[in-house]
Amino acid sequence: MTASTTPRPAAARSRLAAVGAIAVAGTLLLTGCGDQRDIKTGGNGAADTAAGSNAPLFAKLPKKIQDAKVIKVGSDIAYPPVEFKKDGKVVGIDPDIAAAMGKELGVKVQFENGTFDALLTGLRSKRYDIAMSAMTDTKDRQEGIDPKTKKKVAEGVDFVDYFQAGVSLYTKKGDTKDIGGWSDLCGKKIGVQRGTVSHDLAKSESEKCEKDDKDAIEMEAFDTDLEAQTRLKAGGVDAVSSDFPVAAYAVKTSGGGKDFELVGEQVEAAPYGIAVSKENTQLRDALKEALEAIIKNGAYEKVIKTWGVDAGAVKEARINGGS
Repeated sequence: MTASTTPRPAAARSRLAAVGAIAVAGTLLLTGCGDQRDIKTGGNGAADTAAGSNAPLFAKLPKKIQDAKVIKVGSDIAYPPVEFKKDGKVVGIDPDIAAAMGKELGVKVQFENGTFDALLTGLRSKRYDIAMSAMTDTKDRQEGIDPKTKKKVAEGVDFVDYFQAGVSLYTKKGDTKDIGGWSDLCGKKIGVQRGTVSHDLAKSESEKCEKDDKDAIEMEAFDTDLEAQTRLKAGGVDAVSSDFPVAAYAVKTSGGGKDFELVGEQVEAAPYGIAVSKENTQLRDALKEALEAIIKNGAYEKVIKTWGVDAGAVKEARINGGS
């Protein structure tokens, strides 16, 4: 769930070339659903890993986590295909990548559900060890800056970047309301998930509408993306904005592909990051090494291909690569 404040000009969207190819792969997004995965999660959200001190990177972990043999992950588990529940199990891109990393670290990775805009608060209060929830790595989040006021409101976090994605718009199928992109939303109503880049983009575009003497964009913000989709199906909003993997998954699966259609191009391509407290550099660095290990041994590629999001794959682990 990305979080940036304003749309980047076309010249600045250098990362869209790579991520834009995801659009071509959108129809492949569901080609490898849960049944094809070797990495599974239990009904309580704990990834099955070979926990123990003989794991390659176990010694790199903080002693507290070594003793617990569990990394607690704060996540908004209602964001298919990134993380969601299926048959009582936590599944998706994030849980699968986390499980693969857990094998290298020798610990279980336990996903705990929370609302997206409260995840960093839970991380700071030590309810979670990390937050992993399609969260975009941005300078504002690194520094604890409110994206609207540009004032520091909290302690920042570090990110271990593991994926790349942009933001897309979609409408009811066959009823686009003449929406072909963000510039067509003046006077329209959009559904977004609260605290995400989609919410920020809608606010920014609405300000542009008013400056151009056009009607503002009416926004409805929801706790989960699924709520926004439900509202769109009911005709309560004209469009919904989500991270591209989520939008493509909704278009592919909702109503057997008959409910929604993508409109326009995705924008704001940026890295997803695993959020870690700035004071917990040992855990951050261990996670980076674990991600590097699964990229090298092929486990990362297997997860990415399973979910059909190859174009969003990263080739190396980075810390705080967002802008």
